[in-house]
Amino acid sequence: MNLPLILTWARIACIPLLIVAFVPQVLPMAEEGRNTLSAILFIFAAITDWLDGYLARRWNQTSNFGAFLDPVADKLIVSTALILLVADGRVSELVTIIIIGREITISALREWMASMGKRKSVAVNMIGKFKTAAQLSAIPMLLQGGTVAGLDMIFWGTLLIWVAAVLTLWSMAYYLYVAWPDLKESD
Repeated sequence: MNLPLILTWARIACIPLLIVAFVPQVLPMAEEGRNTLSAILFIFAAITDWLDGYLARRWNQTSNFGAFLDPVADKLIVSTALILLVADGRVSELVTIIIIGREITISALREWMASMGKRKSVAVNMIGKFKTAAQLSAIPMLLQGGTVAGLDMIFWGTLLIWVAAVLTLWSMAYYLYVAWPDLKESD
């Protein structure tokens, strides 16, 4: 165990806390308080996502287990948040299907490419990074809801989550395009 791995586990631990904070029947708290707590938990998780990778590289504490667990933690917390937001009517089902469907598709593609020794050909690129930035900005806004500092969180969160959905499709198309020669060759 090292600090980067502990931060990844902390992100996973945020998942049940996010559910408890967001679901009205679970936490006897005013909606605004639940929304704020949910947004804070998600922001904490997003920060740990950046920080664990940074520290692992800087301190040379990378591991195969950490490389496996980090994207799993990311996908679990994002999927959980999107499902909660769909259930509350704050996010379109289509956006959620696009984002979760892409994550499943690209995870499977990376696993398959790794089995052929070509995982680097589907490494994260800039489109994926922009998608992640839009997603990690939109979700806490949508969890918060209401108005913060004069900004309509639902409006801006919805705009950003649709940007994330478009970038999600674009990045998936890019990864599939890059992998296509290997996909064809393996048939």
